[in-house]
This record gives sequence, C-alpha cells and structure tokens, in this order.
Amino acid sequence: MASTATKAIPKFRYLSAWFCPFAHRSTLAFAHHKGRVDYEWVEALGWELQNDANSVTGTGQDWYYHWKAEELTRVNKSALVPTLITVDPETQQPDESKVVYESLVCIDFIDQVSGATGKDKLVSDDPLLAAQSRIWADKVNRDCCSPYYGVLVRKEDDERREFFDKLINGLTTFSEQLQKTPGPVFLPDGQLSNVDLTLIPWAYRYYVFEHYRGPEYKIPESKELEPYHEWYDHVMNLESVKSTLPDKDRYLEHIQKYASGSARSKVANAVRRGVAAHDFDDEKDDYDGSEPKAS
Repeated sequence: MASTATKAIPKFRYLSAWFCPFAHRSTLAFAHHKGRVDYEWVEALGWELQNDANSVTGTGQDWYYHWKAEELTRVNKSALVPTLITVDPETQQPDESKVVYESLVCIDFIDQVSGATGKDKLVSDDPLLAAQSRIWADKVNRDCCSPYYGVLVRKEDDERREFFDKLINGLTTFSEQLQKTPGPVFLPDGQLSNVDLTLIPWAYRYYVFEHYRGPEYKIPESKELEPYHEWYDHVMNLESVKSTLPDKDRYLEHIQKYASGSARSKVANAVRRGVAAHDFDDEKDDYDGSEPKAS
C-alpha cells in the first residue's frame, strides 16, 4: 500500500528586526514562497538609548546602540539579522547546529528549500541566468544599497552628495540592465529574482532622503531612470511585496537615529569610519553598549 504521508514544509526560527532592510530581504523571500516555507518571527535586534557623556557621537545628543537577543549572539557570531535557525521536522525544536545568515545567502537558501520550480524560483534553473543574477545581486547591494547610509550618516553635505551620486549611478546602471529583458524585472518573462529582492527594501526606503536631506535628494524622474521607476511601480504592487513593507512614518522615526548621527550600529559606524556600509568590520564597528568607542 502506497504511503499517503506528505513531506513537512521546511520551518525556521527567523531572527529578525522590523526596521532592518537586510532582514527585509529574507522576509520578501518568505512571502514569495508562502505555503512552501514556514517560519516563526523573533524580534532579535533593537535599540537602547545611552547617555553620550563623552560626546562620542559629536552631536551633543544621546546615542543609540543595538541590543541583541541572547539567542542571536549565541548562534551567529556577528549577531546580525537575518539569521535562520532550522526547526527539526520531527521534534519541532530549533536545531542550532543548522543556522544560515547573510541576507543574500538567505534569499538563495529559502528559494532552494522551498522546492519551487520554474518561474516561481527566485534563482533561475538556467545556470547562466543564475550566475548573472548572483553577480547583479552583489552589484546592486554595493552600488544601490550601501550608499544609502552615506547619505544619512555623513555630516558634510559634499560627502552626502558624493554618496547620493554613487547611488544614482548605480540605479542608472541597473536601469540599463533592465532594458536587456522585456521587463519590468531583472529576469526574462517577468520572473521575480534575487536581484529584485536585493534592491526592494532600499528602493522602498529612498523616500527618507527627501525628508531628512531635502528635495535635491529625491530620486530623479529622469529619462535614464525610467526603467528603474517602471520596475519600482511593478514590484511595489506585488502582493508578496506589499505585505512586507513597514509603515513609512514608523520607519522615518527609526531612521532619524542615522540622520542625526546618533545611531551606533555596525553599518553606521563603518560609514562613519570612512568605509562602505557593506565593508563593516565585526571588531572595529561593534559596540556592546558599555564603553562606546571613538569614531
């Protein structure tokens, strides 16, 4: 007699943070594969206010550092979100020997364990398209996401402008690449991909520039960026994307920590130190909240 048992869908304990665009990438992957993969959300990263008695921030304001859940620091040495802990299908308990982190890796991993096929996949079955997508996910991360923090964290306007110009150049190059397929997304035939999920969290958050840095920091409606804006309008109207977007006013309040210079996260500290956001150092740019390091 044939077995009628069905295979349990993969489940994870998802260590995340509502405000984090890096974690948002994993949330998007989970939403895209809803019904194929399950997770338990754990808010594992947040903010605590510290007195800036030594003027560490140079702003005259109190400073904020990240608190990290003990579970996060236990399973991920870098203590960053997203972090995925596999839940054992038999015991239904998290297996801390099976942990995945790094946002771009998490997108690929969620896609693979989902069992999706064809156009439902976020990484194409075609080896060439899969390789190109991974190349462009990394490029978009460096050129369209990392500069975001420079616009907010750097104190001098010429420095902010330099980062903004880098970001616009990155979006222009992305727009040129979008024109190589029928559109509106990165892969042919409208297949949503890891490249799209890499950029969506930051593209959604670009609105904060105009609020904190003025109208000259609005993403321009130029001819060169038409493909980008078409891409933006398309992806932001996908149900799997809309269900993941944080409230704009709540996020504005959160990101004020970066805009005022009082955020002491690894990414903010890296940018303040003069390197790209994606080049943060676990040792140089970390804080435990007790003895703030000088910039």
